[in-house]
Amino acid sequence: MNNLRRLDLNLLVTLDALLSEHNVTRAAERLNFSQPSVSVHLAKLREIFGDPLLLPGPRGMRPTARADELREPLREALDALEHVMSPAKAFDPATATQTWRVAATDYSESTVLLPALKALRSAAPGTRLSVVEMVPPRIAKQAERGEIDLAFHTSDESPLGMHRRVLFTERYVLAGRAGHPRLKRRPTPAQFCELEHVIVSPDGGGFRGVTDEALGQLGLTRRVVLSVPHFLFMLSVLASTDLVAMVPERLVRNMSALQIVKPPVDVPGYEMGMLWHERCHRDPAHRWLREQIANAA
Repeated sequence: MNNLRRLDLNLLVTLDALLSEHNVTRAAERLNFSQPSVSVHLAKLREIFGDPLLLPGPRGMRPTARADELREPLREALDALEHVMSPAKAFDPATATQTWRVAATDYSESTVLLPALKALRSAAPGTRLSVVEMVPPRIAKQAERGEIDLAFHTSDESPLGMHRRVLFTERYVLAGRAGHPRLKRRPTPAQFCELEHVIVSPDGGGFRGVTDEALGQLGLTRRVVLSVPHFLFMLSVLASTDLVAMVPERLVRNMSALQIVKPPVDVPGYEMGMLWHERCHRDPAHRWLREQIANAA
């Protein structure tokens, strides 16, 4: 480590040229240095390595045994450094073989990933997509460790310090089965509260949400009789029972099995955000993936 602290990278470049040319003048021409500069570099290298490295010979300079030992490892090290310093390669989706990992709820699977999937498969057929359960408190650490590439979460609850792109703004609608006798027209707030409601509680078992907070400001309460962890089950419940639910509009758009009406109470919507860590912010492949998803959303 002490030798590394003393070492100028240019010295290694000079040594590589000398070991290739076996001649100070030719090495100087190759490096576009003056001959005295190369001689000064050689003197410093001899001091650092504790070896003459190159000795005068009948046809230029002759490498010592130590110099011969250094030749291949030095060339490999310089090649590696050149690779590190070269510009990032452009991403070619047609030949890509990446496996991307994204954290999503069943809601964002349906509203974000599903619309993007066809274009992703068509443009990058050699890639794979792994969807993992989205656990909000874990997002930042998972992204920092490289365990996930993207996460989809509401903007107001997104972890600090992560890059975020808003994909769309969502609003809530009231949904029940097609032909529901009490959804033929928009219910009054009192009628709304008399209906039996199902709620999605991602944390499990909750019976209150943003709708209840809005009703509370009006001095009203509703009847929440079923709490489920996933939207998929909730949609099946709505289609096969007389239960109703306040649901994100994009989730139920064009579902013929459901009746959609405007709710009688104003419930704040939310922004759906795409989140990622600084570690992959400038990666060409990652940027391409983000653009594909944003365009589809």
